[in-house]
Amino acid sequence: MPNTRLLVLFGSQTGTAQDVSERLSREAWRRELGCRVQALDSYPVVNLINEPLVIFVCATTGQGEPPDNMKNFWRFIFRRNLPSTSLCQMDFAVLGLGDSSYAKFNFVAKKLHRRLLQLGGSALLPVCLGDDQHELGPDATIDPWLHDLWEKVLGPHPLPLDLSLTPPGVPWPSKFTLKFLQEVPSTCSEELCVTGTDPQGPPSELQPFLAPMVTNQRVTGPSHFQDVRLIEFDITGSGVSFVAGDVVLIQPENTASHVQQFCQALGLDAAQHFTLQPREPGVPCPARLPQPCSIQRLVSQYLDIASVPRRSFFELLACLSCHELEREKLLELSSAQGQEDLCEYCTRPRRTVLEVLCDFPHTAGAIPPDYLLDLIPLIRPRAFSIASSLLAHPSRLQILVAVVQYQTRLKEPRRGLCSNWLASLDPGQGPVRVPLWVRSGGLTFPKTPDTPVIMVGPGTGVAPFRAAIQERVAQGPHASPGNVLFFGCRQRDQDFYWEAEWTELQTRGCLTLVTAFSREQEQKVYVQHRLRELGPLVWGLLDLRGAHFYLAGNAKYMPADVSDALTSIFQEEGGLSGPAAAAYLARLQRTLRFQTETWA
Repeated sequence: MPNTRLLVLFGSQTGTAQDVSERLSREAWRRELGCRVQALDSYPVVNLINEPLVIFVCATTGQGEPPDNMKNFWRFIFRRNLPSTSLCQMDFAVLGLGDSSYAKFNFVAKKLHRRLLQLGGSALLPVCLGDDQHELGPDATIDPWLHDLWEKVLGPHPLPLDLSLTPPGVPWPSKFTLKFLQEVPSTCSEELCVTGTDPQGPPSELQPFLAPMVTNQRVTGPSHFQDVRLIEFDITGSGVSFVAGDVVLIQPENTASHVQQFCQALGLDAAQHFTLQPREPGVPCPARLPQPCSIQRLVSQYLDIASVPRRSFFELLACLSCHELEREKLLELSSAQGQEDLCEYCTRPRRTVLEVLCDFPHTAGAIPPDYLLDLIPLIRPRAFSIASSLLAHPSRLQILVAVVQYQTRLKEPRRGLCSNWLASLDPGQGPVRVPLWVRSGGLTFPKTPDTPVIMVGPGTGVAPFRAAIQERVAQGPHASPGNVLFFGCRQRDQDFYWEAEWTELQTRGCLTLVTAFSREQEQKVYVQHRLRELGPLVWGLLDLRGAHFYLAGNAKYMPADVSDALTSIFQEEGGLSGPAAAAYLARLQRTLRFQTETWA
């Protein structure tokens, strides 16, 4: 057996790439291979020159962007001064995770694969292109790719006769042990992770600001199918600063009823306190988790029991099950052959971790607490475009939140964790504080307010443009006729966000507003139709006045439809050929005069 040490580096936005990386680690463990797993930005990238075998697992976000936790690595690896022999000693493979409904499907993985080859690395396999759109999800591509990977890694050195592949039903060691305390700790360590103000710097994920919620107002009509909220926070004394285009991250909590249900299913005492200890040296504890911590806090604020479990959840649950029938079913759902059944049982109806545990009660009741953090992912913060400017609303931060609720074949409606948690908070009933912090967003607006901007923001996609318009009007009201907003919604009287505000700005000559109310006529009208109608205006602003073009909203069809509309405008108004129009659009993107911020 070769003394192979495998390094797995991941870039993950929603947790899928991290989950796949942990799967690689488990499969390496079953083959008696040493394996380290790290986020790309936590790994000292200069050490890559000494790594013999590296697997990169990376997602693609938005319109071809790398995840947040690999952006520093991304900038470094594409430095032009890196020698072409930098990685000549490294064997590598790249596993990508993407969605083929997006134009730049697995763009990050493809580009990284090419760059590693340019730097002298040797590819073990072609890049793996996992696809969320496949009916069985990314595993449909990942499973056969991993089979080939292990053959390449082991090569001519298969497992010796005295060693055998650890079978799937045997649990791997937990990452941590939970040491329960006999007494409730006297110090209030759980309250040290978040503070009202932070004199040492701006709020962050490790130390968010507990922002008082000022208002929580529904802004859609009472008969409208969707509940959308305008929520305002007081950030006085927080150290929070932001500009138009930035986003706020909010750390949600599970509902009290779900926490109680989970503790009952697993036989946990919510009042019990514990400390967390890594099994292996060098493995850090989750940074946000206080020590000591109560089970109540762990389940309410950290474990994502409302998420849809991945295949790895069923794999570990099968290993931990002592109930023959439940174990048999869990093994089936976690096997390669059982992925259609898993999709039908869990993925399509969006069944949650908590609901699955309730469906397997004997197994749930026997889960060792040490495995809680291996079994259930941590709750991830949710990002919202900031919908206000500090120049217009000092010491305030506003967001526009669509409350996610939909029906599947399951009796209970599916509900988005963060949006429903926020909607449930009522500052009129008493003080409400929400942990938040701010980071730069995907949109950057011109520093000079006299540069025209064209903004396309249907639905809640209009949020960052409200911040931009407020900021630009405050900075240079004399130049504000260069603010052009295309807004789309279903009906004027149901979901026309900030109608009065836009009307007042139009009256003052600070805004050109173009609306598309899709359901108010027999033929549906969307923002891309309005763009085509006003082609001369759009072309004149872009080509003659150097305008910047911005797009925000749902990523499914709208970005492609708007891009098609622009290409048509370039041809009809600018007299460009098809290829020249496409090149014009690409140049706008390359020079950041065409920016998008979209979400699924």
